[in-house]
Amino acid sequence: MTAHMDRDISDLLGDIEALPADWHGVGSAGPNALRAIARHARRMGRVANSLETGSGKTTLLFSHLSENHLTFAIDEGNSISQVKKSPLFNPHNVTFVEGLTQVTLPKYKFEHKAQIALIDGPHGYPFPDIEYFYLYPLIESGGLLLVDDIKIPTIRRMFEIIKVDDMFELLEIVDDNMAFFQRTDAPCVSLTSDSWWRQGYNREYWEQYLNPPLPSPSYLRLLKAHQILSRLTPVSIKKLLPRSFKKRIWRTLGISSD
Repeated sequence: MTAHMDRDISDLLGDIEALPADWHGVGSAGPNALRAIARHARRMGRVANSLETGSGKTTLLFSHLSENHLTFAIDEGNSISQVKKSPLFNPHNVTFVEGLTQVTLPKYKFEHKAQIALIDGPHGYPFPDIEYFYLYPLIESGGLLLVDDIKIPTIRRMFEIIKVDDMFELLEIVDDNMAFFQRTDAPCVSLTSDSWWRQGYNREYWEQYLNPPLPSPSYLRLLKAHQILSRLTPVSIKKLLPRSFKKRIWRTLGISSD
């Protein structure tokens, strides 16, 4: 961006921030998040293609930051209507794909990779995961993935999975609510494979599965003693022992009671 364009974006941010908090009815990105988006876009130099799920103040900003911006959203709380009638909106750079994202994203034919993708659509499980499924393959190396509302548990779980994935590096979290990831050069996880064991979120479990911890010497001695006592104890005596007592011993030794 040129210095002139920087001044324009700075003025635009001020105008967007001046809009009321209830500008539309489904919540809006805060000023710190909007300024972080502009800062990262400035660092990238040129944003040829971007996309987002959800509509609002971010759409106003992207309409000036991006040459070709796709917005997948419904007009809930007039989130689309307010954007379209705003004097801050640049309609030449934005295409709206109206409808539920879990319906529109699977059908949409993407023609370009994206430099920036923002996930801020429906928040109930599994819909954010569906959005991620269709959007992550589109983000080019060095591009940005933004995830909003990570305070919400369903979004937080997805954030924790992405955070340890080799495909993304966490750059920053703004207001403890919007996460900024950068796409690395790691190979894209294939949409037609499983490969769960390759993903960072599962790595510790997979390594333990391959290399289960060896039992301690004290445990082995205790298990051996139990086996000897079990063989030496008459059946008539075993029957006198309460089952709850037996189960407590079995649980201690990790023996199935079935």
